[in-house]
Amino acid sequence: MNAIAQALPRVSLPRIYALESKHEFLRLLRAPAFAVPTLMFPPMFYLLFAVLFAGNRGDYHANVYLLATYGVFGVMAPGLFGFGVSVALDRERGWLKLKSAQPMPPGAYLASKLAMAMLFAAIIFTLLAVLATTIGGVRLPAASWATLLAVEIFGVLPFCAIGLSIGTTVNGQAAPAVINLIYLPMSFLSGLWMPLSILPAAVHGIAPLWPAYHLGQLALAAVGQGTEGSALQHVVALLGVTVAFLFFARRRLARNA
Repeated sequence: MNAIAQALPRVSLPRIYALESKHEFLRLLRAPAFAVPTLMFPPMFYLLFAVLFAGNRGDYHANVYLLATYGVFGVMAPGLFGFGVSVALDRERGWLKLKSAQPMPPGAYLASKLAMAMLFAAIIFTLLAVLATTIGGVRLPAASWATLLAVEIFGVLPFCAIGLSIGTTVNGQAAPAVINLIYLPMSFLSGLWMPLSILPAAVHGIAPLWPAYHLGQLALAAVGQGTEGSALQHVVALLGVTVAFLFFARRRLARNA
């Protein structure tokens, strides 16, 4: 028995997680329906609205404000679609059951998707930062750039939890439609496309109900734009959303196992 155990190759858990994450990233990068809109829409919108229609109104600087909010709009997509659609399709095709039967860590599947979402978030941040500094004329201290990057990378967590909940609930064909019904209205109602101050009072009043609003406020604080509430309030709200949807998704996954 000892001879057999010594003959078997040693398994490196970090290598397993790294390979799973790499394959998940390449899988979605090679899917044009996911990669193209996820990576191109935020820079395109920023170029259109923040650069071509740039303007300053008091403390509101369009090129800086929209750098933060379109970054949030961008990083929501890898969490919502990367988890929601892919988990729904994997569940429908029986891939989740196959994964659970393989001799690999049980958390590697979800960890790879989380790594994928964070990597896409970092790429989106980089694309926007290049546009903002070269064409938009944005100049920020290094600390502000670092804070904004951290906000956007870790800000994918609540949207990964929401996407996972959707993916464990609906089928693969319905998932994109359900996510779009959440993604686009939430973005508008959270003040990501335009400042809440110019939207109707009713929209402004319900904005704190959406996780995108809280992440947007943290991103705006990072770039020195006007914000509402304290950073702690927004972090607690995002943590609450993450925990609640993860709890729901875990129950659904246990039921589907």
